[in-house]
Amino acid sequence: MNNVISAYREEGEEPEEKSLRPQRTSDFVGQTRVIENLSLFVEAARKRGEPLDHVLLFGPPGLGKTTLAHIIANEMGSDIKCTSGPVIERKDDLAAILTDLKQGDVLFIDEIHRLNRIVEECLYPAMEDFKIDILIGEGPHAKSIKLDLPPFTLVGATTRAGMITSPLRTRFGITERLQFYTQDEMEHIVRRAAGILNVQTDTEGGSEIARRARGTPRISNRILRRVRDYAEVRGAGHIDRKTADEALRLLDVDKIGLDVMDRVYLKTIIEKFGGGPVGLNNVAVGIGEDEETIEDMIEPYLIQIGFLQRTPRGRQATSAAYTHLGIPEPPNRNPLA
Repeated sequence: MNNVISAYREEGEEPEEKSLRPQRTSDFVGQTRVIENLSLFVEAARKRGEPLDHVLLFGPPGLGKTTLAHIIANEMGSDIKCTSGPVIERKDDLAAILTDLKQGDVLFIDEIHRLNRIVEECLYPAMEDFKIDILIGEGPHAKSIKLDLPPFTLVGATTRAGMITSPLRTRFGITERLQFYTQDEMEHIVRRAAGILNVQTDTEGGSEIARRARGTPRISNRILRRVRDYAEVRGAGHIDRKTADEALRLLDVDKIGLDVMDRVYLKTIIEKFGGGPVGLNNVAVGIGEDEETIEDMIEPYLIQIGFLQRTPRGRQATSAAYTHLGIPEPPNRNPLA
């Protein structure tokens, strides 16, 4: 069971990234409505001496779902155990995790939409009644026994809320959607991260990093570390607008935060498929990327800034995408076709 949990905890997360995570709601920047709601629900649960209702957090990657799960545990004064949907392959894995929980613990399941369907069905009684059925023995002598679980809070996170089954979704008492961050919020996040990393950043340098971070704290933290490296090796050791611009040009991040894959994706739609509409499968084959990555990592920001439309007939580049890429738009093209 420990492997099921710890394997996910250690996957791909740098110690620096952990240090940048806010630990309390008072330290969290942005997502004002979500923070206000969670603070209220946590305070009410603490006054009653009860665990918080199960929480579902959804939205694009990098907006703070994992951070909020840890904040919930900290605010409730509870321990947190982390895992992810694909890691829990069998009912026995789930049973081992649940029976190891203590009263009031927070169980965080990332990418919960990827839970095995059989495992998901075993989760229902645990969420509703804090009980789990365990099968002992095999064949005709097998017996099913029901074990009581200590009351706990399940925090589920997903980038694809539409793939969560209705029975699972309805068992969450609290459902919150995370939005992309504003420019002001991103600048605040960059300043906070720079202070933690002891990086000297002036207002214009921080603003440049924030502007190109696609409204996503995870991206701004990654860019800040790479710009810091550039400043230490090729610059004067501090980050100003010129240093940030040179470092981001080296990273192939343009003025509005589009990277190489974003531009390849848009150019593929425009140059190979006449601007669209075109099916996702065709685009995925055209750029050599899987459909899930495109839907989760590339498209959300392009849609948000108005460069892409998802129409009933497929994906379509907008006039703004043509303008940004410097590609002439055909005069007879109907952008709403």
